[in-house]
Amino acid sequence: MTSEPLNQEPATLVLVAFKGWSEAAEVSTEALEYLLEHWDYISCTEIDCSDYYSLTENRPIIDIDAHGNKEIFWPQTTVHHVKSPTLPNTNIYIVIGDEPNLRWQQFCTDILAATTPKAPGLIITLGGMLAEVLHNRPVIVHGSTSDETIQALTGYEPSRYEGPISILAALQEEFEKVGFSAVSVQALVPHYVYTDTCPKASLALLRGLEEILDTSIPLEDLIDEARAWQTGADDFVANDEELIEYVRNLELHSDTSDLPEASGEQIAREFERYLRRREI
Repeated sequence: MTSEPLNQEPATLVLVAFKGWSEAAEVSTEALEYLLEHWDYISCTEIDCSDYYSLTENRPIIDIDAHGNKEIFWPQTTVHHVKSPTLPNTNIYIVIGDEPNLRWQQFCTDILAATTPKAPGLIITLGGMLAEVLHNRPVIVHGSTSDETIQALTGYEPSRYEGPISILAALQEEFEKVGFSAVSVQALVPHYVYTDTCPKASLALLRGLEEILDTSIPLEDLIDEARAWQTGADDFVANDEELIEYVRNLELHSDTSDLPEASGEQIAREFERYLRRREI
């Protein structure tokens, strides 16, 4: 979605990520948490989650700080109303939570109520998937949308997926019913690198957001984290002979068509986007 439709009042942008089925290495929630650190809060709403979680399936977590104080963290979903200096005329909502176990339809209704969606609007859901991809190559990001404007901007195509879904797909469907465009963006995470987070993949997701929104995000801090992750992943692989061989074979058999293409059209689009950001 370009900046032009977002600048028509009233516009709503909803960014969504959930821990759960489609959240490898917490790449999408980490990406949105990063935005919360760099964009300004307007308000914050916690969804009453008492009816949406089975606590034997999605268990609370207890934490003990350096002083011995204990705190229990319960499954929750929070809707943050924020603003970005590069999208000044847009109502932006960032939804982060634990994927609910129960009553998804009512849960989606509560999210709709918290974001008070008004057209023209756009919902972007973010996720991560473990895959047979290389840690030392550019992160592969798959996107899908039925919006023709966003298709032209990004090269994304409509989803052809059929089968079980996550809460992200259910939420997209509900927003589309009220006139929103919807985009799904997924980063592929190397399955053989065992880390709690993957800043390199989170960075790729945010760069995907920059392209969709035709805007600029201050990514310097995350770039540093991604470089540190890359160094750690290189060291992890270098200390395991079986992994060295696995990565070597994966490199030999990697389908280069899955890597970002440096086509003339893509290079031109990237250069145009760079010039627009310079003017922001």
